[in-house]
Amino acid sequence: MGNAWRSKSTCLHLWQVGLLGSCFPQVQPEKLSLYRLGLKSFFEEGRSLAQISHPSVVSVLNFFRENETVYMVMNYLEGAALQDFIVTARDLKQSKVFRESTIRSLFDEILRGLRIVHQHKMLHLDIKPANIFITDDNKSVLIDFGAAREVLSKEGNFIRPMYTPGFAAPEMYRRDASMGPWTDIYAIGACIYACMQGYPPNEAPQRLEKDRITIALARLRGVYSDNLIEVVEWCMSLDPLSRPQSVFALQKELSREGERRYTKLTVGEKVRMQFDTMVSETKRSVLGVSNVDDKPK
Repeated sequence: MGNAWRSKSTCLHLWQVGLLGSCFPQVQPEKLSLYRLGLKSFFEEGRSLAQISHPSVVSVLNFFRENETVYMVMNYLEGAALQDFIVTARDLKQSKVFRESTIRSLFDEILRGLRIVHQHKMLHLDIKPANIFITDDNKSVLIDFGAAREVLSKEGNFIRPMYTPGFAAPEMYRRDASMGPWTDIYAIGACIYACMQGYPPNEAPQRLEKDRITIALARLRGVYSDNLIEVVEWCMSLDPLSRPQSVFALQKELSREGERRYTKLTVGEKVRMQFDTMVSETKRSVLGVSNVDDKPK
């Protein structure tokens, strides 16, 4: 991620690919070709984003080359990241982190913007609450696109995207997996999960070993509708082919009208979940003691 400046005269953001605090980036000779590839990608990203005009996608006003680097000029937004709202709401310790109507409305806006992004043959690849911005006039905006970072972290012939554990789909951890709209859709599901739970889900490699998402979501039955819980499970399927293959398919399900069903847990289910939680906490405690004992004295 580059530097950011706020212009005093025009209230704009300038995003720079380069080293922090340096107008002329210092690049090691052996990494010069990679750096130039990153600049090219960043410039192309700016050109692509500049073609997108949607209130739920950060606006790129200009992009240009100067000082042996590339700059991107974007609208300056007043507000806070969704992550900040989640932390604040979670600390209130109420039964619901966010109301379901709030979640559906928020992600309806984000999905409208993401659908346009995908129509321009782009993927975000780093959707998370920190990259969903809520403006002071209550608009949801998708920010911080990761195409340039994806190229800048290239190793050999493989382009490895930067990802955030918990919000990154399983295929982002694999060299031979293809990514597409379903990859961003996994992250959308993880963001909705965070809005419901107040915490991010387990990262994909942990889920591949033992998936606890269904159990975690089952605890929210009766708090959120069955439909919303099912949508999150659908989006966060470990198999890419089992997820919605397009934003439109997800929009259609998320905006489905009709009476919402709320299925409450039975006493037996509650007991089993409490037992499962106790077993997990015991394992963590044992592992924690073992780690302490293993430290050199």
